[in-house]
Amino acid sequence: MSIELRHFRCFLAIADTLSVTRAAERLHLTQPAVSRTLRQLEQELGVRLVDRSTHQLALTPDGLTFRDQAAIAVGAFDRALGHVRGAAWPLRLGHAWSAAGTYTTTLLRRWHEEHPDTPLELLRIDDRTAGLARGDVDAALLRGEVRAPGLVTERLTTEPRVAGLPADDPLAHRATLSLTDLADRTVALNTVSGTTTLDLWPASARPASTITIGNTDDWIAAVTGGRAVGVTTSATAGMHPHPAMAYIPLTDAPPVPVILAWRDGPGHPRIPDLIALAHEVIGEVGADG
Repeated sequence: MSIELRHFRCFLAIADTLSVTRAAERLHLTQPAVSRTLRQLEQELGVRLVDRSTHQLALTPDGLTFRDQAAIAVGAFDRALGHVRGAAWPLRLGHAWSAAGTYTTTLLRRWHEEHPDTPLELLRIDDRTAGLARGDVDAALLRGEVRAPGLVTERLTTEPRVAGLPADDPLAHRATLSLTDLADRTVALNTVSGTTTLDLWPASARPASTITIGNTDDWIAAVTGGRAVGVTTSATAGMHPHPAMAYIPLTDAPPVPVILAWRDGPGHPRIPDLIALAHEVIGEVGADG
């Protein structure tokens, strides 16, 4: 047996749903057909991709690695077909939060003016690489240092950190704050794609209480709802002004690098144009790759 595209699509459906039943519904196949296709793929690869030892399916370490590569392969196949059939080949730009900050509109408008034949699709994906590592996007605007294998990164600029507080908080009237001003508060931490961890604080003055959230919307809700305070960058203040939120500059927190990332290897032919325009609109030339 040789591995075919249907094996990839079947595995990805299982990986997305963690259910043979739901994967079968998505693919319009029977459950036995999905199970049989997965078994054929595992036999051909010589590894177990899915752990069936519990009531809920889970991907094995090999399955997690193969999922990203399979998604890249299927995405490349689908885009190649669309290109041959005359469809526009969009350039998909991912971001996990705040895109390019206040430069976002300028970046999108300039791209449309200068490259009208290539749509630039801005996609928010709540993931540390904004979907880049698993092939959901062609390039990504990311914050913080990213060391995922197979990615090339280029620094565009840095953004200062700010505290996010409820607008009626006693500290909200201050012109600036320090990290220690927040040490006795509950801090909201985005553990999926954020850049703030407890290591940002001095070891002797770390917040004792935190709540975990997974995206910018939940972070804003936690702060404006009075459940927590937070730390973010100036881009969030520019992209997400809120009448119930105060953004206060932090004087002792290091700035956050803003990077453009893409996969090492063949990719969308317009990526060099995106890099050039991003530097022109946003940044400071310099490479981390």
